[in-house]
Amino acid sequence: MAQEFKVKGLSSLNLKNGDKQEVELEGIEGGKALILKIQDQIHATSANCTHYGAPLAKGVLTPEGRLTCPWHGACFKVSTGDVEDAPALDPLAKYEVFEKDGAVYVKADEDTIKANRRFLNLKCLASNDEKVLVIGGGSGTLGAVEGLRGGGYKGAITVLSKEGYRPIDRTKLSKALLADLSKAAWRQPDFYKDASIDILEDEVSGVDFSAKKVSTKSGKTYDYTKLILATGGTPRWLPLEGLKGDLGNVFVLRALPDAQNIVKAVGDNGKKIVVVGSSFIGMEVGNCLASMKNDVTIIGMEEAPMERVMGKKVGEIFRGLLEKNGVKFQMGASVDKATPSKSDPSKVGAVILKDGTTLEADIVIEGVGVAPATEYLRDNSAVQLEKDGSLSTNESFEVKGLKDVFAIGDIATYPYHGPGGNGSPVRIEHWNVAQNAGRSVANTINNPSSKPKPFIPVFWSALGSQLRYCGNTVGGYDDVVLTGDTKAPAFVAYYTQGEEVVAVTSMGKDPYMTQAAELMRRGKMPKKSELQKGVDILEIGVPSAIKI
Repeated sequence: MAQEFKVKGLSSLNLKNGDKQEVELEGIEGGKALILKIQDQIHATSANCTHYGAPLAKGVLTPEGRLTCPWHGACFKVSTGDVEDAPALDPLAKYEVFEKDGAVYVKADEDTIKANRRFLNLKCLASNDEKVLVIGGGSGTLGAVEGLRGGGYKGAITVLSKEGYRPIDRTKLSKALLADLSKAAWRQPDFYKDASIDILEDEVSGVDFSAKKVSTKSGKTYDYTKLILATGGTPRWLPLEGLKGDLGNVFVLRALPDAQNIVKAVGDNGKKIVVVGSSFIGMEVGNCLASMKNDVTIIGMEEAPMERVMGKKVGEIFRGLLEKNGVKFQMGASVDKATPSKSDPSKVGAVILKDGTTLEADIVIEGVGVAPATEYLRDNSAVQLEKDGSLSTNESFEVKGLKDVFAIGDIATYPYHGPGGNGSPVRIEHWNVAQNAGRSVANTINNPSSKPKPFIPVFWSALGSQLRYCGNTVGGYDDVVLTGDTKAPAFVAYYTQGEEVVAVTSMGKDPYMTQAAELMRRGKMPKKSELQKGVDILEIGVPSAIKI
């Protein structure tokens, strides 16, 4: 039942358009709300992002009423509280706000204020002949199925997942080695049951696109009216002796069982662990294991970790952070093979580099990338896979040459219209991209006449300090403008192609990344030369007109 709660320390709603203020509510321990003004209207919402709880008062508010989380890029529509962009799933709660007797009050249900969100009620009994079949159980699937039901889809929804468990927060596998399904899953089983979303454990073996049927390795077939392919990526194994799955205690990390197996092998910690690969997965899991008091060495072929994406200067910052945590590095190195343990020849004992360096290892984790998981389409004459095994789509993620078939996530190569992209085909392996693509497909299915809404890719990483990133370097970059204190670290790096900023990364400087993403969407990012002269993007007003 709704009650009136007095706002502490606020006597009037005398705000300017664009203002936002976090307030405390009397009578509720820890109770908070966010008061905002847009287009001459006062609104009150939940105070924190429904994803990981970031304070939305530190986010970015646009003139049309789009509120972006300062941490991970989740966006909400202030007028309704609805989610506009991943990774948030639950909308913000909206509260009535008003002045009375020289004070400001918020009227809302106490439980809703404490929950800091509006819980979605997607209860549905499938009531027509439409059938959406989703292949895969990751972030893209999560965005698609919740977007479908949230957007009013009344047909059947079936998810075929070879893992067999409901969608999890896969980002926590490498960042925290979270191995408990009950903690990793986004929703309880009843959520999907109530929404008539069937999640089945089965692996697809083939698709008959003309008959609109999918066959599985269990021998079953499933028909569909709309098909969403979201099979993600298959972790690569190095094709080297001892590292191709032929020795025990050598792992890749992609699914929950991988994390569970690593945690079991690590046991009470104190292990010698070699991580092959100095990109996101390798750096995150290496940092996590070092925090657990293991002896961790990361091997990378580049001169600096993550150099290809982030550049050498920024990569060296990440290296320094992990070294403070005890991680050792072998950079500019190539692996020759792994050799068995003398005490147990079935398990790994060492990794040998091509220069002869021997690294003792109780455990080896390979983070050397993924390949698009499209093996089930390899011999299908109805589709032509790209050289990397992905599927080419249009802006709506519809697979080229096929009707009622969509591809999202790691398997999709789609036109990128952000800075430096100009519609260039790109395949991006990020959680947010997959989920936003799933949301886009859901909107297309629910509203066939609507145009897809392009988005700026956002991702984040746990590297001793929280990394934020937006944009994409699909067309490459030729310089990095680095501002701030790289030792704190509290810096922003602008990746430029000529005078144009194509990507931005930050540490300890929220909300620079989310401000940059909004300026990119509106074609208002400063030029390289302006940034070099000291222009601060937080001092640039976000215009209403959206170009991307």
